[in-house]
Amino acid sequence: MKKPLGFSLIELAIVLVIAGLLLAGVMRGQELIANAKVKSLASDFRNIPTYFYGYQDRFRVLPGDDHAAATHVAGTNASTNGQTQNGLIQGGWNSTTDTDESFLLWQHLRLAGLATGTTDITNPAQYVPRNSEGGQLGVTSVAALAAVTAGTFNTAHAMCSDAILGRYALQLDTMLDDGAGNTGVMRILVNGTPGSGEAAPAAASPYLVCMSF
Repeated sequence: MKKPLGFSLIELAIVLVIAGLLLAGVMRGQELIANAKVKSLASDFRNIPTYFYGYQDRFRVLPGDDHAAATHVAGTNASTNGQTQNGLIQGGWNSTTDTDESFLLWQHLRLAGLATGTTDITNPAQYVPRNSEGGQLGVTSVAALAAVTAGTFNTAHAMCSDAILGRYALQLDTMLDDGAGNTGVMRILVNGTPGSGEAAPAAASPYLVCMSF
């Protein structure tokens, strides 16, 4: 008797079960990777304001806005300090100008032992802090934050992190704020286009995320 060709129902069922398990494993792995990325990005938004206020508590002045930084944290170059010391961080959040307070802020924090990274302001490529997605991190006053429509935030300062995909940005907002990119203390913005935020950012598009503190 000739053996029938093809698979039996049992064999097909086994194959489908194995395929389902493999697919579930892949999806679970992707979910774990996404969650790890969001947690890493969230740590920036939690830690940097802590460093900022830690410096203020220690020296009674803001990092970057500190006229006496050369005394407080040895290693700064007083000739490059363009601070006004008015209690606000001047300069763009993504500044690479070594006389801007928002740029010098990182040197002050690092020399104070509050943040990690190089203190050499002559090498912006290494000096400028980056998030886990390769985007730039920065801090400035809300008044100087051109990325956000004036009046959007009610606090004095904000930190920003760019090149964050929309799906991660929404998870961040849900974790740290109200889950909507156009309200609350965290805003999801199209980089280079001032606004109040995107309520429903495109999942695969990169955004600038700013949070007031």
